Amino acid sequence: MRVLAIDTALNACAAGVLDAATGVVLAEESIAIERGHAEVLLPLVDRVVSGLAGRFESIDRVAVTVGPGSYTGLRVGISAARAIGLAAGAPVVGVGTLSALLAPLVATGERRLAAAAIDARHGGVYLQAVAPGGRTIVPASHLSLRDAVRHLGSGPVVITGSGAAVIAAEAIEAGVSVDLSLAELSPDIAWVARLAAIADPAHALPKPLYLKGPDAKPQDHARVARR
Repeated sequence: MRVLAIDTALNACAAGVLDAATGVVLAEESIAIERGHAEVLLPLVDRVVSGLAGRFESIDRVAVTVGPGSYTGLRVGISAARAIGLAAGAPVVGVGTLSALLAPLVATGERRLAAAAIDARHGGVYLQAVAPGGRTIVPASHLSLRDAVRHLGSGPVVITGSGAAVIAAEAIEAGVSVDLSLAELSPDIAWVARLAAIADPAHALPKPLYLKGPDAKPQDHARVARR
């Protein structure tokens, strides 16, 4: 099975194709980008797929990160994945951004608590944590820094993601041992594809995972009253 994976959830635009039978990544490309995913994504996907025999017709499954992440980025990635899946006649699978960040830590057989954190700004983070063996300790949640550290317990913990540094600073003050040696800012596209390859398309739906409301608020004071 060939899996085309797409990630536009955070500060990267990435795509890759995994041969799930062999575990080999056949092609991949990632561009660091904060805005403009819509302009970059489809040409990037085309470059990734262009070298494959059969091109899009050879794709058996499409994967896309569904959040948490940028509202605009998620909409761009999910819309593109659905369109590609429809054109290729392939099921589309949603993969949680935090799960994709966590996967490499879990795969190493890490014996400490493993966590992924994304900076949600305004003193908050998106957090997910698993115990050795993969048991979920903290499901994907939007938490304050203090609550995030409290959920991690007494440690030790290895943490990755853009929110790792701010959690570490809070954790150190609380006496929690934290290792940031694997603090990746965006998911490895190969792990997005690997998680999608073992997911059930009937349950891992390509729908955005929003853990908090948008930062932008309507300007009610400037609204014209209806007559």
